[in-house]
Amino acid sequence: MPTLPREQPQPAQSHQARQTAESFGTDAQRYDQARPAYPEDLVARIVAASPGPDVLDVGCGTGIAARQFQAAGCAVLGIEPDARMADLARTRGLQVEVATFEAWEPAGRVFDAVIAAQSWHWVDPAAGAVKAAQVLRPNGCLAIFGHVFEPPTEVAEPFAAAYRQVAPDSPFSNQPARRPLEMYQAGYAKIADKIRETEQFNEPQQWQFDWEQPYTRDQWLDLLPTTGSLTRLHPDQLAEILSAVGQAIDALGGHFTMHYTTLATTAVRAGTP
Repeated sequence: MPTLPREQPQPAQSHQARQTAESFGTDAQRYDQARPAYPEDLVARIVAASPGPDVLDVGCGTGIAARQFQAAGCAVLGIEPDARMADLARTRGLQVEVATFEAWEPAGRVFDAVIAAQSWHWVDPAAGAVKAAQVLRPNGCLAIFGHVFEPPTEVAEPFAAAYRQVAPDSPFSNQPARRPLEMYQAGYAKIADKIRETEQFNEPQQWQFDWEQPYTRDQWLDLLPTTGSLTRLHPDQLAEILSAVGQAIDALGGHFTMHYTTLATTAVRAGTP
């Protein structure tokens, strides 16, 4: 069963699942420490495509991506619906306003780039694209990106089996242990379609970044509780799943290598005539 892939764009209306969307602050500190950053090449490419330094980070969470853009010289404003996540982001030196992107009031502010890191599926895709166009300067960059997390079969299968056993009624329990990259690519292609429908952007582009990260047993078990399929489980259910996954990683020698793909859909706001 995929873990973070459940936070990738899906055919279902993920943005309507507000309880899950706003459950990640259950342990904001763990989220901030365990979640991976984004490829530096991706950040550099977005910064290079932006006509200036002003960045709006939609669904900024604890500010993992925002801090990378700050380090690249950008001035970042975060929008985050979960006050717990926003509070932690502020302790990291970020300016954050608590709201969903759809309800957020820009008050005349405009930006050189609008980014959404692992968060756009929690935004109404049509309304979000329209609003992004409204708050971008001409030639500004919209960049929507996220990781594809598909653990090795030896880790994914025990996770799926344990999840089905402890949470059979969960909407996540009937999904396959691993899903193909093409499914996620299709999700980002649908994002591009919604951007095109606004008629406010130049032709969207699709980017892909492949990379690897090793995990020890403890590191992976620290990350798992921050994922959308686990944040709302009872502690006893969570403990049973983590035990099964821990045993699987122990059987691999106590560690494994995750093969990541970070996908992005980007588009440039059309300039003035």
